[in-house]
Amino acid sequence: MLLDTGHKEDRVLDLRGLTCPMPALKTKKAVVSMEPGQTLKVLATDRATLTDIPALLKRLDAEIIQVEDKDETITFIIKRK
Repeated sequence: MLLDTGHKEDRVLDLRGLTCPMPALKTKKAVVSMEPGQTLKVLATDRATLTDIPALLKRLDAEIIQVEDKDETITFIIKRK
């Protein structure tokens, strides 16, 4: 379930239809270009993103603050630390 934080994401990355490794690579590129405190909404359909993106973010200075898996779309809200 996606919780309403009342915060609008700074950027949105629509990766629906892309398959591994592209969602992780594009997410990494977006995250490293963000300023601390900025948020990124990632939309994906590749089931591998459920493990790939959390593993990726452990190596970057970012965290997942929300995840929703609904109607074939996986939505991540990511915050740069």
